[in-house]
Amino acid sequence: MLTVAMPKGRIFDEAVELLLAAGYDIPSDLQNSRKLIVDVPNENMRFILAKPMDVTTYVEHGVADIGIAGKDVMLEEERDVYEVLDLHISGCYLAEAGLPGSEWSGVVKKVATKYPKIASSFYREKGEQVEIIKLNGSIELAPLIGLADRIVDIVSTGRTLKENGLVEFEQISPITSRLVVNPVSYRLKDSTIDELVARLTKVIERKENAV
Repeated sequence: MLTVAMPKGRIFDEAVELLLAAGYDIPSDLQNSRKLIVDVPNENMRFILAKPMDVTTYVEHGVADIGIAGKDVMLEEERDVYEVLDLHISGCYLAEAGLPGSEWSGVVKKVATKYPKIASSFYREKGEQVEIIKLNGSIELAPLIGLADRIVDIVSTGRTLKENGLVEFEQISPITSRLVVNPVSYRLKDSTIDELVARLTKVIERKENAV
């Protein structure tokens, strides 16, 4: 059985769409299940429905053979997994943002983010000393209440920034979802995983050629 860690949320529907297009007979309403583990016996697959930030952890520790994770999660978590395929879904990017015309408020610049490793690396490369404030949600609130001078966060359409009166200062990294594999599973289940990669690759190429 191939165990797949799938992120609940916005990536999920696009990932299921890809699997269905690749000919896998799986329930299209998988995400609506209250179960966290769903077996699909006819495909000899098991799906673990996880929080996006946990997918690479499950794959690294071998409780899932493969997983679908955003590049942002991979950059932040730095897990020991193989990235085998860019799925070209859930496109967005990481960016630095803040209030328009705002200046850094002190010698040590304050940055709010749920990506402390990525943010630290970004400012270190710029030679800027920053204090990273880790938040788990509503990152846009930080500059509005004076908690931070800047934020580093995912931007999809830019609508959330605009609605909160924030502007984007710099794009940091493009983000798409990737197929990741546990190194041991890749040795033990290589033919099954290679077939999955091949089938998904054909779907991705068809989609790109149709554009």
